[in-house]
Amino acid sequence: MPARSARSILDRLKAGVVLGAEGYVFELERRGYIKAGPYVPEVVLDFPDALRELHREFLRAGADVMVALTYYAHRGKLKDVGRENDLEAMNRQAVRIANEIAREGDALVAGDICNTWAYDPKNKEASSRVVRAMYEEQLSWAVDEGIDFVIAETNDYLGEALIALQVIKELHLPAMVTLATTRPHQTWDGYGYVDACNILADHGADIVGLNCDRGPATMLPIIEQVRSVVSCYVAAQPVPYKTQASMPTFESLKTAEGTNLFPIALESFLCTRFEMADYARQAQALGVNYIGICCGGGPHYVRAMAEALGRTVPASRYSPAIELHPMIGSKVEEKEKEFLVDWKG
Repeated sequence: MPARSARSILDRLKAGVVLGAEGYVFELERRGYIKAGPYVPEVVLDFPDALRELHREFLRAGADVMVALTYYAHRGKLKDVGRENDLEAMNRQAVRIANEIAREGDALVAGDICNTWAYDPKNKEASSRVVRAMYEEQLSWAVDEGIDFVIAETNDYLGEALIALQVIKELHLPAMVTLATTRPHQTWDGYGYVDACNILADHGADIVGLNCDRGPATMLPIIEQVRSVVSCYVAAQPVPYKTQASMPTFESLKTAEGTNLFPIALESFLCTRFEMADYARQAQALGVNYIGICCGGGPHYVRAMAEALGRTVPASRYSPAIELHPMIGSKVEEKEKEFLVDWKG
């Protein structure tokens, strides 16, 4: 099946910023449809209406892309939870649902592949064959069901990202390839993040950048360097958590007593919607082309980001009007009122 949209991802990026929305796995886990730990998207088959609703909420909030929920829907992860026989059905259903909701608006549909946990640079030749087979399998079903482009995300290894890119290009689809940044300065196979993005661009990636792991404060400085080096489009999809120099990733966030909070006790570090709106404006000022959000994201963040970018979206009808609150509205200080006006654009 051919791509489903008349305006491609590249057409839209040429015209301006594309707003991405991810965080499906974390949000559906919070809603009780995905098990934390394995994070396999069984919801696709078990509770498809829950997935439809989240897609729809992201669409109403202003997302330009419906990302098919095939993250961790690969053979290795499904085997872990005893659902390997559901592999094809899960992948096809995820793309069908993304297409169904995308048609309710003017959204693109992205196929999605991710880190496989099968790549081993010490056994590069054999493990690369396994990884390639996994990507080819997933994307064959995605293309058959109809997608506009592919996101290969959360890549710990540049080597694995390059395999993903090669498979995508062989399918003649636009490729967005983003790296995970769990280590301070380099991918797990020893490439600086900026250099790795440049290598991906040189190998034909249409969009390069970073996703997940880091919040805006610790991701944007790297993204600024990427933007200064590559000539292709740049993507940033941070997690909405208050990471800092001493705890640069959400995996490293700890309480004052030193207790690790990842992955299901992170609420005290969540950004506000206002902080994610600020992130969107900062990213736009840096020249980021694909501005999104990753694990921890939710529709209220996406709406705030869309409005910070100057957009009015369907969900804007219900944007906050705190000044109308019967108890606290009249007590809102002038500076706070000005802040709310500025935030609404």
